[in-house]
Amino acid sequence: MGQRRGHCGCHFGPWMIHMLKDPRLARLITLLRAALHAPRGFGRIASALVLGAVCHAIFALAVGAMIAAMFFGMQHSLGRASWPMAANAALIVQFPLAHSLLLSRKGQGVLAWIFPAPHGQTLITTTYAIIASAQLFALFALWTPSGIVWWQAEGAASWALCTAYTASWLLLMKASFDAGVEVQSGALGWLSMLGRIRPVYPQMPTRGLFAIIRQPIYVAFALTLWTMPVWTPDQLALSVVLTAYCLIAPRAKERRFAARYGAEFDRYRAAVPYAIPRLWGQR
Repeated sequence: MGQRRGHCGCHFGPWMIHMLKDPRLARLITLLRAALHAPRGFGRIASALVLGAVCHAIFALAVGAMIAAMFFGMQHSLGRASWPMAANAALIVQFPLAHSLLLSRKGQGVLAWIFPAPHGQTLITTTYAIIASAQLFALFALWTPSGIVWWQAEGAASWALCTAYTASWLLLMKASFDAGVEVQSGALGWLSMLGRIRPVYPQMPTRGLFAIIRQPIYVAFALTLWTMPVWTPDQLALSVVLTAYCLIAPRAKERRFAARYGAEFDRYRAAVPYAIPRLWGQR
């Protein structure tokens, strides 16, 4: 038995060292270490912890509302608007519009202004995550259902679509991790504030799913829109609009990357396709 433990240990150690050197994990470890050894300052610490709790609670509510609402074809939600088509259209449009505006240079300035100095700039990712999560929660929790169900999968079709829906969400989680989960979840801001350190943003992502396509987050998000087992006019409208956004919006993101990273991004763009993986052997 002793030899087996030693044999396992000699393989486990290098694997763990390799994992800890991964910049995606290294950034998280640095953040957590800074937070665990936070300098004194009751007001700063309390504010950071409250903002962190609010950020991740709203994030969890938004994701839960989205998963549940789409799984049932947008037929189970709290919305009861008198003018359902207008209300639902407004709910669909408000997310991509604000999402894009807040990612712009002016939008980043607005995010930094929401909380007073010296923490407003540090909290940009947390503030953004709170706003985006609130938007998503409003979209999926306040939708007014049409009550029309075109098709509901049964038997093998239901199992297949449920599996595809779950896989799409797992892909979205993986893509978010590859891009920098501390940014995607909003944790970078409040943990940096807590540890009183400058936020360190990820470099241009090229690992994991980003080595296969340039926009895995948007593609995975689009896949969640088309793999549910219940189809309704509500779900179709939502899927068409948000999928179009997922294909168009990253163009602006890539322009920012081209300006920031220059030749490095040009090489990456030439080697990695936008949204559809290359076939084996294709050049």
